Amino acid sequence: QVQLVESGGGLVQAGGSLRLSCACAASGRPFGNYAMGWFRQAPGKERDFVAAITQRGRSTYYADSVKGRFTISRDNAKNTVYVQMNSLKPEDTAVYYCAAALQGYLPTIRSAYEYWGQGTQVTVSS
Repeated sequence: QVQLVESGGGLVQAGGSLRLSCACAASGRPFGNYAMGWFRQAPGKERDFVAAITQRGRSTYYADSVKGRFTISRDNAKNTVYVQMNSLKPEDTAVYYCAAALQGYLPTIRSAYEYWGQGTQVTVSS
């Protein structure tokens, strides 16, 4: 069983930055066994892939919409995954979710992830 808790969301002006964190409490398998991802869901829209990172953090993958602005990272000693979000735009406004996948290499689809957090709201004002 894995529990994920996101934090760090809030209101920021366009061009600003936020860093989201996702703390993981895992029983059975260590945090380092899971590929981790970030997704986001804007009102009335689907939950979309944002970024993913491999189990040891050696490889990452990003949606085109955030490439060059967002950076995903993880600290397996702290059981935490992060996403640093720079140059934020109003269209980045959404609830951001972290997710854990036991299998797959940098999975980008929702069904690849077994565990999800409750989400944290990010609002970017223009």
